[in-house]
Amino acid sequence: MSRKLRASVALAAAGLLASTLAVAAHPAQADDLVTHHEFQANCSVTVHRPDDPIVSPGLPGASHMHTFLGNNSVNASSTNASLKNGQTNCKTPDDKSAYWFPSLYNGDQLVVPDFPQVIYYKSGILKYQEVRSFPAGIRFVVGSPTATQDQFRTAPGAVEGWECGNSAHNWDFPSYCPPGSQLNIRYQAPSCWNGRDLDSADHRSHMAYPDRATLVCPTTHPVPVPMLEFKIAFPVSGDMSRVRLSSGRGYTWHYDFMNAWDGPTLQALVSHCVNGGLQCDPRGYDQYKPHRGAALGPDYRLPR
Repeated sequence: MSRKLRASVALAAAGLLASTLAVAAHPAQADDLVTHHEFQANCSVTVHRPDDPIVSPGLPGASHMHTFLGNNSVNASSTNASLKNGQTNCKTPDDKSAYWFPSLYNGDQLVVPDFPQVIYYKSGILKYQEVRSFPAGIRFVVGSPTATQDQFRTAPGAVEGWECGNSAHNWDFPSYCPPGSQLNIRYQAPSCWNGRDLDSADHRSHMAYPDRATLVCPTTHPVPVPMLEFKIAFPVSGDMSRVRLSSGRGYTWHYDFMNAWDGPTLQALVSHCVNGGLQCDPRGYDQYKPHRGAALGPDYRLPR
C-alpha cells in the first residue's frame, strides 16, 4: 500500500471513529424523539378541611377531612370563578386551580406532605397532538371513597397503587415501609370529555377514560383533554398498621379537581409540552431538549 493510500485510510478510520463517538454521545435526532408528552404542576399543601366544594357545595364540615393543594382560598363554597380571586402556591402563579384528596393519618396523627407535590398533565391518548386544553369551569372527581379493593385494583386510573421503598403495586397500604422512606400514590384521571358538560350529577359521568387497547376516546366522550396524574408522597414509614385515609382504607383513594387556570397560560403549556412531545417542568421547559425552549418566562408566566 502506498504512503498516500495509507494516509487516506488512516484519515478515514479516524473520521469513522470520531463519528461513532459522536453518535454514541449524542445520537442523531435524539433531541427530536418523542418520549414524553407532559408538564408538571408543583403545588404545596394549603389547608386541611372537612369540606368538598364539588360533592358538598356550601356545606362546611359535611365531608371527611380533605387535604388541599394550590389555591389558598378554597372552602366549601368555592366555585371555579371564586378561585380566580384567590392566591396559589403552585409554581405557576396563573394556575389557581384547587386540587384535593382525603387526608392521611397514622393513628390520630395527621400526615402532611411536606414539600411541593407533583400533578402531571399528560396525554391519555395515542395521538397526543390532538389533546386540547381544559375548558374554563370544568370540575370532576377521580376514583371513589366507596371503592372496594378489587375495584381500586382494576380501575383504569390505577397506575402503581401504593408504594414505598421497593414495595409497589399495593392495592392497600403496605404493612411496613423502610424507615425514612415515603408512602407514595400515583393515580390517573379520565382524559376524555363529553364536550358539553362542565360537571355532572355524580361529578364523573361527563368524563371517561380512553379505550385501554387503542388509547382512543370513546364516541360518547370525543374530546381529549389533559390526563391528570396525582403523585403524592406522604412522610410516614415503619409499621403501617395504623395508617388510614379519612375516607377509609387505602383503596378508597380519590381526588378532586376544580379548574381555575388562566386559559392562555394553560393552552401554551398544553401546546408546547403535551402536543409538542416534551417532558416539561412547570415552566414548560424540557431539560433534555433545551433547544425547544420554554412555554413560559423566567417568572413562570406567559410572556405578555
